[in-house]
Amino acid sequence: MHKRILSAVALGAVATLSLAACSTGGTDAGDGGSVDGKGQELTVWIMKGTNPDSTAFYDAVAKEFKAETGATVKIEEVQWADAHDRFVTSIAGQTTPDVAETGTTWTAEFADAGALLPIDEYVDAEKGLRDDLVEGLEVAGTYDDELYGMPWYAGVRSLVYRTDVFEELGLEAPKTWDDIVAAGEAIKAAKPDMLPFPVAGDAEFQVYPWVWGAGGEVATLDGKEWTSELDSKQSQEGIEFYTGLATEHGFSSAGATTWKETDLRDAFTQGNVAMMLSGSWTPKALVEANPDLEGKIGAAVIPGKDGGIAPSVLGGSHLSIFNTTKNADLAWEFVKMMTTGDFAEQWADETGYFPGVQSAMEEALASTDPLVAPFAQQMVEGGASVPVTPNFGAVQAKKTTNSMIQAILSGQKDVATATKDAAAEMTELLNQ
Repeated sequence: MHKRILSAVALGAVATLSLAACSTGGTDAGDGGSVDGKGQELTVWIMKGTNPDSTAFYDAVAKEFKAETGATVKIEEVQWADAHDRFVTSIAGQTTPDVAETGTTWTAEFADAGALLPIDEYVDAEKGLRDDLVEGLEVAGTYDDELYGMPWYAGVRSLVYRTDVFEELGLEAPKTWDDIVAAGEAIKAAKPDMLPFPVAGDAEFQVYPWVWGAGGEVATLDGKEWTSELDSKQSQEGIEFYTGLATEHGFSSAGATTWKETDLRDAFTQGNVAMMLSGSWTPKALVEANPDLEGKIGAAVIPGKDGGIAPSVLGGSHLSIFNTTKNADLAWEFVKMMTTGDFAEQWADETGYFPGVQSAMEEALASTDPLVAPFAQQMVEGGASVPVTPNFGAVQAKKTTNSMIQAILSGQKDVATATKDAAAEMTELLNQ
């Protein structure tokens, strides 16, 4: 059956993970640096825009890689908007780079196309590395029981809220669904011009935490057959709660039915929203857009129905090795250098994302910063992946989940009908 993606790693276990496997450049996790790459060159594609200090970072990586392996590395930045087409064209023409950043939803697609090398043997040869991978990212990088994407970095959505409003009304961060409703009712009564918890109808990744938080599933795999479970009793309960924040409790607005996540964040920035789900990469941007919010934003893990943590989709990237490479061992040395140790931590620091190995997240997990630790806990204990299949892109293109939510919010369908229709469509698309 499909493995669902809620890490069982406790924070205490993470805190005791040894950093011995991850020293400067991350190359002594095993017998790193032993590959002789003298006179060879690696080509690498990295997506443009994630790291504002990318030039200095790449220069440092290239210098260290040359010192340790003798090989040179040529890093080319690729625009996200153009990347998928470039990958498809290069795969067809056998002109792929040695190593490339692959978004978590692309790794399975390129593996299915036969373009990637499995990296299980490399990972397992590095002492302790397999257990150090952030599980949600590892699952997203696994296709047909083989690992094709080395976790590099990720962000995760958690609950973001206005601490000043909560303090004024004597509220605490919600720990259950009932707490969300109670806080929302208090805010609605005290601040009628503020939306307590808007439900953005065109934002797919806002939906799944409520499905998982009720014990439901997006889809499961049995053999080679996918079945969407959006219409299961548990999933329906989660979707009914989420859409009910708008339809039953009036915490949203009619306009939010067509909102994307960017619209949600804009409304929060303007001071019109008290609670929302938002990414770990957004609080800094929210304050930059509205300096008056400085010190007024808090974060908390997304609560499950009766407590605990509701899983949330990890958004991020892998580094993958393409099967056109002439030196897979050398390519792995580069992947390892980028994804473990000092360079992984430096990339995380410069981008605002979290690293893909738990040991590099120790500082974040131990942080007293109210906008760091909750996201880190969400990622390690409640980081999840959408169904790992090349066909999930078709589900997203069809906007199956968004259409379901919008039909409920607009009153066109009840929860039972909308979820049944969406599950049927998703199942068909996943099995094409």
